Amino acid sequence: MSVDLTGKVAVVTGSGRGLGYAYAAALARAGAAVVVNDVDADAAGAAAKSLTEAGGRAVAQAGAVGTTETADRLVDRAVEEFGRLDVMVTNAGILRDRVLWKMTDDDFDAVVTTHLRGTFTCARAAAVRMREQGEGGSLVLVGSPAGQRGNFGQTNYAAAKAGIAAMVRTWSMELARSAITVNAVVPVAATAMTETIPAFAPYVDALKQGRPLPDFLRKGEGFGTADDCAALVPFLASDAARGVTGQCVGIGGDRLALWSHPQETAVAYADGGWTPEAIAAAWDTSVGREPQSVGIPAPRIPEA
Repeated sequence: MSVDLTGKVAVVTGSGRGLGYAYAAALARAGAAVVVNDVDADAAGAAAKSLTEAGGRAVAQAGAVGTTETADRLVDRAVEEFGRLDVMVTNAGILRDRVLWKMTDDDFDAVVTTHLRGTFTCARAAAVRMREQGEGGSLVLVGSPAGQRGNFGQTNYAAAKAGIAAMVRTWSMELARSAITVNAVVPVAATAMTETIPAFAPYVDALKQGRPLPDFLRKGEGFGTADDCAALVPFLASDAARGVTGQCVGIGGDRLALWSHPQETAVAYADGGWTPEAIAAAWDTSVGREPQSVGIPAPRIPEA
């Protein structure tokens, strides 16, 4: 099935570089006009210029996401420049990694404001516009494996990304009658963040020098380049995905995956209800027999 976004208009937050730029470029190649957003005005301008020079239609709109004012301005810019809005991609994000006992209020608030509140304000502004247009649309939110499983030292980031997964499920229900789909991309790619993971670092360095990633990373770990993750965004924004909503979809390297939603994995019953002592007696042989794992599994690096 052809994925043709000709005539559609998208906003991509945090798209001056990295994964955000890859998403914007993929949308432009599929025919969409793109509003490039970044907190760095120079990066936003350079990205929009690059897309235009490649034959696409793009404009830059700088600003830090999180506030209602920035969200409204992004939607307004899309309408002013291109006449409508069809796709909102909420990619903008920052990191302030600290273990719990060292994380400050500012560390927590800065990440939650950008990732979670920024997703909320931008999606809300987009939903208002799309409902006014009455022709449906697509919200493509950006999640993370950290939000699905947790990650050491990332209380703020993991909590925000888990909240985004919950927003996907909630908004897919709320916006269904308006024909607005809501899905999350859960990317795994060689970025400034994954470059700091010791197991990945030498492979990211090799990639920068033009050497391809090995198959055990691209397939086994689903780890690749930012461009490897980009194809999912125009698909989710297209008519080919009109029936896809409320989903968290993983992509990276050569792998495409569907994340499960949380659900009960074991159940036990006690006539008349449970006491603390009854739970303690039953735990190891009932619901606690196979506890759930946490954290992002360490990459399995083959022995040399």
